[in-house]
Amino acid sequence: MFAYLLRRILYAIPVLIGVNLITFSLFFMLNSPDDMARAHLGYKNVNQAAVERWKIEYGYNKPLFYNPKDDGIQKITDTLFFQKSVKLFSFDFGSSDGGSDISYDITQRMWPSLAVAIPILLLGLLVEITFAILMTFFRATYLDFGGVLFCIILMSISGLFYIIGGQYLIGKLLNLVPISGYDGGFSAFKFVILPVVVGVIGGLGGSARWYRTIFLEEVSKDYVRTARGKGLSEIKVLFKHVLKNAMVPILTGIVVIIPMLFMGSLVLESFFGIPGLGSYTIDAIQQQDFAIVRAMVFLGSVLYIIGLVLTDISYTLVDPRVRLE
Repeated sequence: MFAYLLRRILYAIPVLIGVNLITFSLFFMLNSPDDMARAHLGYKNVNQAAVERWKIEYGYNKPLFYNPKDDGIQKITDTLFFQKSVKLFSFDFGSSDGGSDISYDITQRMWPSLAVAIPILLLGLLVEITFAILMTFFRATYLDFGGVLFCIILMSISGLFYIIGGQYLIGKLLNLVPISGYDGGFSAFKFVILPVVVGVIGGLGGSARWYRTIFLEEVSKDYVRTARGKGLSEIKVLFKHVLKNAMVPILTGIVVIIPMLFMGSLVLESFFGIPGLGSYTIDAIQQQDFAIVRAMVFLGSVLYIIGLVLTDISYTLVDPRVRLE
């Protein structure tokens, strides 16, 4: 187990370096340091001297990847990529281009993101798996056909429709919860209800249809026929045998959601005014704050790799046939 975890950690290093390199290249293909300086200083009445001062103050006055003016290893180390990226591997995110401490911002904004993402994950899994099992139980009937049709309809509707429709119906017409905003403590409950409901409904169609496919594949296997032959009820077969054996592909799908637990949902947080990491990232992109964008992409990559490792470990708990070397 230890050797496996060590290999996965070592594999993560070149992946994270590659992610940083791609993020850095894409960002500076679209924005030069001069463009970033003018975006922060204001485009009107900004002379080149002020731009150069801003670049020196925030460390954007160096070459991107290679510095021909230096000697030896400093040709690579005295560059914008090296000085902005190496600190990330010690989780030293530094300051944003606006001057705020990125690590402090992350610790403050992660709680609103978790307050929305965790209920969406747990409640979503409960609703999706239950709905998929019901369709499997009534397979090849009109109820199954209607459930699949319902899933296709949900999948065909844009996520923005659920957000705007939920805000108009529940927030404005019925006036049950606030349309947007956030508050700390227990007061946050009334602000996260609507985003959670929208998030669960928006993901129900695709996930439930996928889980139904997994369950249908399982119910056709020999061990299910053996369980039925022993006199077990269909409900017991589905929940005791089929669900357990279907957990391996389900866990594989959940790993994609794990970074969202911390990073937040970009669209949901922006529309509902949740001051989480999703809206933090959107604001950074709009303001061309490369320091924040770089930190959030790196953090998302780390969380995704951690999710992959946790998923592999969890396989041993739900499937005894899987063993880690």
